[in-house]
Amino acid sequence: MWGVHQVPCLVDNYAYLLHDVNARVTAVVDPSAAGPVIRALNEKGLSLDFILNTHHHWDHTGGNVELKRKYNAKVVGPRADEGRIPEIDISLREGECWKLGEHVMHVLDTPGHTRGHVTFYFPDSGAVFTGDTLFSMGCGRLFEGTPEQMWNSLSKICHLPDETLVYCGHEYTLSNAKFAMSVEPQNEALSSRYEKVAELRRKGLPTVPTSLGEEKSFNPFLRPFSQELRKSVHLNSSASDVETFAAVRLAKDRYQFSVPALGPGVCRHGMNRGARFDTKMHEMMAEIRKDWRAVCLRRT
Repeated sequence: MWGVHQVPCLVDNYAYLLHDVNARVTAVVDPSAAGPVIRALNEKGLSLDFILNTHHHWDHTGGNVELKRKYNAKVVGPRADEGRIPEIDISLREGECWKLGEHVMHVLDTPGHTRGHVTFYFPDSGAVFTGDTLFSMGCGRLFEGTPEQMWNSLSKICHLPDETLVYCGHEYTLSNAKFAMSVEPQNEALSSRYEKVAELRRKGLPTVPTSLGEEKSFNPFLRPFSQELRKSVHLNSSASDVETFAAVRLAKDRYQFSVPALGPGVCRHGMNRGARFDTKMHEMMAEIRKDWRAVCLRRT
C-alpha cells in the first residue's frame, strides 16, 4: 500500500511524502525547508528514511541537512549533480532502478532546467515526480540546458502512460494557465481547465497532481503540433517540434501577467505574486533562514 502526501513549503514549492505502509518506509521528494516536512511527519506519526532530490537548486534541497541529521535519512539524487546535492549518499542516473520499500523507482535523466535534473517514476504506483522539468500547464526555465535538451526531456516524460499522475515542484498553474490561454485560446480542454484552476486557487487549494494525459491536452509545452499555437509564436507548419518548443518557451519568458490577490489563506499552498505580504510570509522566511543557517554552518 502506497501513500503520497503533499507538503507546501516556502512561497510556492511542494515537497511530497511517500510512504510504503507495508514496508514502513518513508521518503520526501524535494524538501525545500525542513520545518513543514517535520510537521507533516509528526502529524502522521512517521519517521523519515530517504530524501529524494530531483536537482540541486536550494528550493529543492534546502531541508536536506536538518532532515538528515534529525532522522539519519539517506539522501538520493542525480549522479550528474552529486557534487551540488547537499549531503548526498546515493547517486543515480538513467537506466538505474532503486526501491522505496516494495516500490521500484525508475530514474529518468531530464536535463534542461539544470544540466543534472532527474525525474523519479514509480510505474507500479502510476506516479512521476518531475521537479522543475514539467509543471502543470508549464515547464521549467532553461537555466543550464538548451531547448533541444528540454524538449527531449519532456518527450521522454510524455512516453509514460497517460494515466500517470504528475507531481511537480511548484504551484505555478494559474500563471501558467494565463499564458497558455494567450497562445492557444481556442483549446476547449485548456479553457475548461483554466476555470477549474482559477476556482481552486480562489479557495486556496492546490492544482496538482494532474494526469499526464490531461497535460497533453492543455499544456502548451507539450503541444508543438498545434497549428494555433504555432501561429501564436509566428511559426508555420514547416518548423520542427524543437523550434516550436523554443519559441513557446521564449514567449513565456517574455510574458507579463498580473495575478490578483487571493487572500492570506492562499499562503498555505503557495502565495501568488499579487497576494499581500502577511504573517504567513514571515513564517516562510523564518523557515528559509533557519535551513540556510544549517547549510552555512556545515560549510564553515
